[in-house]
This record gives sequence, C-alpha cells and structure tokens, in this order.
Amino acid sequence: MATVLSTINLKGGVAKSTTTVAIADMLSGEFGKRVLVIDLDPQTNATVMLIGEDRWAEINKKENTLARLFKDALEDDDKRHFDLESALQRRVSNVRDVPRVDLLPSSLDLIDVQDRLGSMPSGRFYSDRPTDILRRAVKPVLDEYDYVLIDCPPNLGIITLNGLRISTGYLIPTIPDVLSTYGIPQITTRVGAFSDAISEDIDPIGIVISKYRAQSKVHRNTVRRLKKECDIPVFESMIPENNQIAESAEFKELGTLRQKYGYAGQFDIFKALTREVIDVVEVEYA
Repeated sequence: MATVLSTINLKGGVAKSTTTVAIADMLSGEFGKRVLVIDLDPQTNATVMLIGEDRWAEINKKENTLARLFKDALEDDDKRHFDLESALQRRVSNVRDVPRVDLLPSSLDLIDVQDRLGSMPSGRFYSDRPTDILRRAVKPVLDEYDYVLIDCPPNLGIITLNGLRISTGYLIPTIPDVLSTYGIPQITTRVGAFSDAISEDIDPIGIVISKYRAQSKVHRNTVRRLKKECDIPVFESMIPENNQIAESAEFKELGTLRQKYGYAGQFDIFKALTREVIDVVEVEYA
C-alpha cells in the first residue's frame, strides 16, 4: 500500500512545489521508490517542473489534467471525460538517474473549478461527496507506488480536502518567518477536524524549513519557536535559500540529481530531508 503525503501551506511562495518535487526525485533516484506526484495546485508549478511547459500545454489542450476530473463532477451529463490512463504521465523527471516518478498534472483551469466546487450537488461518477472525487478516480493505480506526494493549493478548500482524503499524513513546508508560519495552527486544527469527520488518520509528519537564511535572526528565532511550541516536529534538514535550488524549477534535461540541486551541499540536504521523511513514515506506519 502506498504512503500518501500531502504538502500544504496557506501561504504561497514557501517552496512547497519545489520541496514536493525534490522529495519525489530523491525518493526515486536515491532510495529506489516508485513515486506518483499528484499536482492539485492550479499554479501548476510541480507539473511544469516535471514535464516542462510545452508538454504541459499539449496535455492541457487535450484536457488530460485533473481539472477535467473535477469538471466531470460539476457537469450534469451522462459522459465521463476524464481518463486516468491518458492523464497519467509516466517517468516524467528531467533527471536521467530518476527512474520512476509519475505525474497526474494540474491545470490553470482549476482556478475556476475550485470556486464552483463549493456549491456542487451530488451526482453521478465521482461526485457523491465533493471531497471524494480524487479518491474514487485514482484508487485503481495507488498500489503501483510506494509513495504518493500531493501538492495542494495554498488553502483548505475542497480540492485540498480531496488530497487529504487519500493521505496518510501531511508535510508543511514553510519559510521561518511570521507570515509563512502564521497559518500552521489553522492547518493542524482543520486537518484534525476533517480527519475526525471521515474517521481516517491524517497525521502531521513534520514541518520542512525552506529558504532558510542562517544569518537571519528572524529565521533562527522562528525555528527555535517552532521546535519549542509547535506540536508538529520540525525536520532537522533545513533547505537553504539558494540560487541553484531556485534554478532547479527550470525544466531541462540533466544526468544526475547533484547537477539539478547543486554540489555545495544542497543535494545532500534534500537527500537527508528525504531520509528523515522515510524514517518517520516507517516508524509511524510500520
């Protein structure tokens, strides 16, 4: 059975998608895991990072994205247009040494769709429950993977709840400053309530510190505060603010993960972070 982890933060710009893709790359390339990335964020960052803008434009034009899945739930007709096999993009990493990362891509069309889902009536296909749409659609392929990583939108709306519905746990990537960490208590409270409502455990796996600047007093103090006051553990491996990491979002063919993330310790930090995630998951779900 796959371990399904969502990545969430209520604030954008905290390297949520970059962290999701980096962990996926490391799980596959360094730890030999079969990985599926589900991109639920309408910004499509994880999608473009994994397949590039040209390929995304082609599949988006054919509506082979998750936007089509949610549109089906909204439309009152007799046809199901979303096809899982057509949408599933296999072996998508731009790094040669990453053998098995697959993708269910996002679309900018999700911006409009997510606004309409709140008033969605019950209907045929996936829409008996608005938060059950994704689970019903992807259930046939989940057992093909060791890990499924879900990049959620920066909110706790219905699309995010669809991701949480199939998740065993969640990660919170955050810059260690006041604005980026402000919503963490809201996340844990809302996810806890949702977990109780569906009678399924959705555990907080940990907080990932991103864009960390060791010279910043604010960053150092915020990390100390999170470790002292937050109920969620903070991973020891902190992702630095770094040009090479920022450039890793660009889609270009590369041979190794060290080429992608950098030789000055960045690769090692992402690998160590992924090792920490694996260790927590193996203890939590053994």
